Order: sequence, then structure tokens, then C-alpha cells
Amino acid sequence: MTARGPETPPSAVAVVLAAGLGTRVGADGNKAYLPLAGRPMVAWSLETVTNVPEVDRIVLVYRKGELELARDMVARELPTAGVELVEGGDSRHGSELNALRHLAPDIETGRIDVVLIHDAARPVAGAEMFTRALAVARESGGAIPALPLRDVVATDLQRPAGGSALVRVQTPQAFRAAPLLAAYRSSERHRFEGTDTSSCIEAFTDVAVQTFPGDVRNIKVTYARDIATAEHLLAAVSGDRR
Repeated sequence: MTARGPETPPSAVAVVLAAGLGTRVGADGNKAYLPLAGRPMVAWSLETVTNVPEVDRIVLVYRKGELELARDMVARELPTAGVELVEGGDSRHGSELNALRHLAPDIETGRIDVVLIHDAARPVAGAEMFTRALAVARESGGAIPALPLRDVVATDLQRPAGGSALVRVQTPQAFRAAPLLAAYRSSERHRFEGTDTSSCIEAFTDVAVQTFPGDVRNIKVTYARDIATAEHLLAAVSGDRR
């Protein structure tokens, strides 16, 4: 963690979620550590956020029982990055809640003003998408990247705040930190489990969550066929990102 003086402007934190399983992709364990274009999949997202100047801290949420795996991966792939490790919960929502508990002291003092949430299973998201999410969140309160509906199944859809068109949402999603923490604390009291970060924000706050253009290359590695696609996309940009 970077030392910050009392007059230092608030900063952003990027949270990378890597606490899931890999059953649909065909992995025996956590798909976040599947080799992808020469390195573990999660390493791509972690490296990307190290190249976002506005991000002051990085949190990796690991699955229970995988602390050593996460620690070794970070030491090997990003030896100079200050990545904080937080144990995940039993669900995506629980993992986000654990990350926010970890960050709560600095959110409450105002040292952190925006939190980015990103899926390790989206390794192709570029630094510019994180920068855009941060800018939109600082202006409106919440930001989610979205693509317009084009032959996607209904379970992958969400209706963007303030709009009528159906879209497929992506990560990174970004939110002002104080209302985000308050929303997740409220969710605990109400036993609410959101499908993604924005659903919890919308359930417990009046924050204006805005969409911004997603990227068709920002795929989520869900099935075995997605691995080859992601490797192809990463091969095209790896010269700029490594």
C-alpha cells in the first residue's frame, strides 16, 4: 500500500475476482490459473491494472484454500507489483463483500473513492477500459461496460440504468466506494445476493449507474472453446502489454 498524506487526493482500487471454479471450461480446479498465451489467465488482468495510472492499489480475491497458489503466481508473474490477497466467499457476492471489508477502513476515511471490480475470466480487457470505467464512475457514481443485444440468450442480458435497450454487460465495473460499501453492508442485513456488483448497488442505493461502450474482444472465458479465442486475442496485443 502506498503511503498517502492527509492532502493526497483519493485513489482507486482494482479488485480482481479469481475465486470461482472452472467446470464449464473443463478445468479440474480454478480456471483463473489455466495457462493462457504462456501465463496463468488471471495474470493478464493483474498486469493490465498495473498499467492504469489512476489505480493505486490492487486486490486479488482468491478461492478458499488457494492462498499459496495465488501468492506464488503473483510472485512469479508480477514480482514488483503490490498485490493484496483477500480470501473469497462462497459466491461472487460473498467474494466482493470480503474485498470491501478489507478495504473498509480506507473507504470510510475517504482515502479510497472508487472501487473497480473485474473478473479474472476476462483477461483481454485493456487498460483503456479500466480508465473509462473510473472516469464514468467518478462523474456519475457507477459505470458498467455494455454491448448491445445481438443474438444473446436472455440469461446473459441486463437492462442498463436509464435506458431501454437490452445489453450484455461486462467487467470492469466501477463504483464510488462509500455507497458501494454501504450497499454491501445493507445486503448482509437483508440476505441479498446480487448477480453482479451493479445489481447490489441498484438494490440498495440511488447511485446513477451509467453504461459505456464495452468491447467485443473483452470475452469471458466460460467454455473450452473460449480459450483458443482468448489466446488469439491476447497474442494480438501481447507485444504492447508485456
